[in-house]
Amino acid sequence: MKRSLFFFNSIREAIEISIKKDKKVILMGLGVDDPKGVFGTTLNIHKKYKKNVFDMPTAENAFTGIALGLSLSKFKPIIVHQRVEFSLLSIEQIFNQISKWFYMSAGKANVPMVIRLIIGKGWGQGPQHSQSLESIFAHIPGLKVVSPSNAYDAKGMLISSIFDPDPVIFFEHRWLHNTKSFVPKKFYKVPLNKAKIIKKGSDLTIISFSYALLESLKAINFLKKMNINVELIDLRCLRPIDTKTIINSAKKTKKVLVVDNGMTTYGISAEISAIINENIASKIKFRRIGVTNPVPSTVALAKYCYPEEDVIIKEVLNLLNFNKIKIPKRIINADQPDPNFVGPF
Repeated sequence: MKRSLFFFNSIREAIEISIKKDKKVILMGLGVDDPKGVFGTTLNIHKKYKKNVFDMPTAENAFTGIALGLSLSKFKPIIVHQRVEFSLLSIEQIFNQISKWFYMSAGKANVPMVIRLIIGKGWGQGPQHSQSLESIFAHIPGLKVVSPSNAYDAKGMLISSIFDPDPVIFFEHRWLHNTKSFVPKKFYKVPLNKAKIIKKGSDLTIISFSYALLESLKAINFLKKMNINVELIDLRCLRPIDTKTIINSAKKTKKVLVVDNGMTTYGISAEISAIINENIASKIKFRRIGVTNPVPSTVALAKYCYPEEDVIIKEVLNLLNFNKIKIPKRIINADQPDPNFVGPF
């Protein structure tokens, strides 16, 4: 019988199974032993593995440096930040030290480390705590950057990240934490360099990742009723990016819409545009949508900032020159969780 598991449980299971396999796996971060366990992802791990879990002080740059020292001493640290913005206090360690150590040592010193960054919109958190920032980290050579959209990939990609020889930035959208999918109990890995074709199609390609992929799936279900056959690619890996899958799909459909989980300007969608334009000689119709501005705290304005289902449908229809079809109105407010999402808040 297939087992269905919440995204947050799959993260916790990946950490526990990795510690059990290798006692040099270390979990560290502010609040990793709190009663809520970082949205449930670290809940009670410290009770089972007391020597492997460390609650850290509010000194992000310092404990990131400690994690670097641990990784150079053959440990496998996992750093957890409850908001991606907290990691900005440790940028010097990540960008100047961790990402470059392999290069500076002429390949003699690997830095096996995972930095989990919780992202996500909503709840009036405003411009300082609704950011994604994937493209900032993906810009830096020496870092691998991944962003799973479902519980199965979350477990497999986190295990792969923990046992990878290089530093991995692991993005988790908190609106995904209470989504469910099939997750095996066993230890398994998902590649950190491959996109995943969720649905094959011939009319148009949608490329997305993280929570924006779920909005894309909603749009595709509507478009299917109109006999529009969309190919959907879950990017999953932002660096290295799966160029081959992107190019092959773009050549097939000739129309590409990127639904970016973060900002469009200078972002992941811009990189995909460059890949397509540099590698395909024929004309490809290309559009991209994503977060448009720093997200305000007020719900009345925040609703205009995200690439929701109705916006995706509108862009697909524009690419296909279907301009007279009524688009469904947004059912929920864009700054509040999906009705299927039950917390944590």
